[in-house]
Amino acid sequence: MANIHHLISEDSIGSKILRLVGELGKNRGHDAFVVGGYVRDLFIGRPLKEIDFMVLSDGVEFAKVLAKELKVKKIVPFPKFSTAKIPYKAIPLEVAAARTESYDKDSRKPKEVIYTDLNGDLLRRDFTVNALAVDLHPDRFGELHDPHGGITDLKTKILKTPLDPNETFNEDPLRMMRAAYFAAALNFEIEEKCFAAICKQADRISIVSQERITAELLKILATDKPSIGLIILQKTGLMKYIFPDIDKMYGMEQTKEWHHKDIFSHTMQVVDNAAQLSTKMELRFAALVHDIAKPNTRRVDKKKGYTFHGHDAVGERILNRVAKHLKLSNDLRDYLKKLTLLHLRPIALVKEEVTDSAVRRVMAAAGPEIDDLMTLCRADITTRNPNRVKKYLQNFEIVESKMSNVEERDAMRAFQSPVRGREIMETCGLTEGKEVGKIKHAIEEAILNGEIENSYDAAKEYMFKIKEDILAK
Repeated sequence: MANIHHLISEDSIGSKILRLVGELGKNRGHDAFVVGGYVRDLFIGRPLKEIDFMVLSDGVEFAKVLAKELKVKKIVPFPKFSTAKIPYKAIPLEVAAARTESYDKDSRKPKEVIYTDLNGDLLRRDFTVNALAVDLHPDRFGELHDPHGGITDLKTKILKTPLDPNETFNEDPLRMMRAAYFAAALNFEIEEKCFAAICKQADRISIVSQERITAELLKILATDKPSIGLIILQKTGLMKYIFPDIDKMYGMEQTKEWHHKDIFSHTMQVVDNAAQLSTKMELRFAALVHDIAKPNTRRVDKKKGYTFHGHDAVGERILNRVAKHLKLSNDLRDYLKKLTLLHLRPIALVKEEVTDSAVRRVMAAAGPEIDDLMTLCRADITTRNPNRVKKYLQNFEIVESKMSNVEERDAMRAFQSPVRGREIMETCGLTEGKEVGKIKHAIEEAILNGEIENSYDAAKEYMFKIKEDILAK
């Protein structure tokens, strides 16, 4: 049997915990193993983000003993599944008893948990590359258990299931989305039989809670090349159930000399571009939804071809419904709405002579999200004409240079008239009403147009200059 102790860095925090678990298992008379993603990532050199242990005993009780040794005061137990999480600062830990599960047809929650041995536990895992275990007993430390050929599949970069894929996905349909995630995260291919099973059972994703679906979608967006996972969701039929508004884009043509012929393909390119430019998940999500209203607004113009007038504003409204369906946080919803509404504004700037006034208006509208908006717009340039790309990027640099004045940027982030409504009322002898708003708006327009400085003194002086004319109307 292969031994992989040489892959485990002896001076790492992970190695120390693994050794400790092995000693605890020996002292308690129970075998203990490290399983799943930790073992997989050891082989392929990925960063180790968490450690999952499997014990041939009660998982919760073992976790309590381990937590005490690590001086962790509280664990998060799931006694029904004999599992517990240990919120250890250095690296998250989870301990589970070796088990297999049975499910009701209409739920991914196990109706029965059956305690088993090592092989029985590995058989229930989602993919062979995750059905790996390493013995931690001090006398056998590092011995690898690979009953389903996971190491071979790691080498050939193939995702397949230990059981028949129809059975694996029928038991827990979320595994279909996890196939898309692992394909993107690891740059692996999904086995043909496995892919066909996902296509066949795509509708079963509907029994999974929306929170879990959204969490898996966000994980796909966090990968280096999200389009790999997103295209799998589309081609297997999962997207129709997960995100119908994105599914509508597939096969829908747009003017081909500027963008990809197909709206979906263009969107995938924008998401990947955004992923190259930023690790921020929210920005990648904005790239995914920035053209969400194009299918709703597409019209045919005899001269221009396909048009999508107002898709920015319509998209912003659609995102209220989308955010509710996907159960997004209010902050993420508002962020996506703002970037969708504004995503054409910087593009419009680079098409014409860039004025200071126009730049100020975009900065004021975007506020703290101005940098993300500009990154999204860079990502949105997917024309196949290299000369056009070069021209647009050069103009973008002109726009960004105009935004580079830190004092001006800070003032525009939370832009509003330096003279507030209450002072306008007191100075002009007004009560709340349209006149106050008109004066305030006129001051703001003068600042944005560069007629006056963005300062309290300049704004107040301007108010005295214009108030009589506005009140006389």
